[in-house]
Amino acid sequence: MRALVVYETIWGNTGEIAKSIADGIRTQRGVDDVQLVDAATAAEEIPPHIDLVVVGGPTHAFSMSKASTRDSAKQQGATTIPERGIREWIDGLSSPASPVMVATFDTRTVAPRLPGSAAKKAMKKLVALGFRPAVKPETFGVHGYSGPLADGELERAREWGAALTAT
Repeated sequence: MRALVVYETIWGNTGEIAKSIADGIRTQRGVDDVQLVDAATAAEEIPPHIDLVVVGGPTHAFSMSKASTRDSAKQQGATTIPERGIREWIDGLSSPASPVMVATFDTRTVAPRLPGSAAKKAMKKLVALGFRPAVKPETFGVHGYSGPLADGELERAREWGAALTAT
């Protein structure tokens, strides 16, 4: 199995979750390669040898981030603002030549608990492109907008990543 983890991070929390997911996938028997790539630099075509794509980003304004919500994060003090997030990456993504399994995740504040999910929106768009859902979208909690991650979330992300290869 070969996996590709594509993520967007602004405050660093989603990036930490993505790394833990990739680490979890790497622990599994039969996994040959796991690539971890930020959405700003990810190719717009999935390599033919990839068996699993994992996509994640922060939930902004009830969905995936966009230029205006990333600008808002910058105004709140974020210093690492990608020019292209998972929304734009997915919008430019070519349909896979054959069905590829996909899993999506997001990060979201634990309090206040707000509606919406970047992971659910990403999954919907990826399925429309021809990807096959491996599992339902997953959310990882963050304290406030800038973090830190909620207790136990890195370990839970590692376990979730490991479980993805069993699907």
